[in-house]
Amino acid sequence: MTTDLRDLYQELIVDHSKRPRNFRRLEGANHRAVGYNPLCGDRVTLYLKLDGDVIKDIAFEGSGCAISTASASILTETLRGKTRAQAEALFHGFRELVTGNTDGPAEVDLGKLVAFSGVSEFPARVKCATLSWHTLVSALNDDRKEVSTE
Repeated sequence: MTTDLRDLYQELIVDHSKRPRNFRRLEGANHRAVGYNPLCGDRVTLYLKLDGDVIKDIAFEGSGCAISTASASILTETLRGKTRAQAEALFHGFRELVTGNTDGPAEVDLGKLVAFSGVSEFPARVKCATLSWHTLVSALNDDRKEVSTE
């Protein structure tokens, strides 16, 4: 990865961590899940408004490190209007990206999420980046148990 591209990705992550998009309680949400990363102290509550299999609206609340907050922010921007199947494909593709495991069949356009490609170089940060994504899966499945990265 070129230095210019790495700098651009870093700027995107910093921007989303300082000014997170869709950071609010979503009134009328019909799916919700809570996630916690005890290693870093990140906490996230993810709210979804599903209409059938389509994510009509999505938002989050919580506190965490820059990677965790930026990941949740970009997740909400990326998933609005997507189907459950598209969201699950993006989850798998994102997880492969940040873990550096590209052996799987996930061929999905990650868009802005590629900004997190450097996370694979920092194993302790993988849990920060994926917390909101694991929380998403829990919300989609109506699993009421708190998601933990441990």
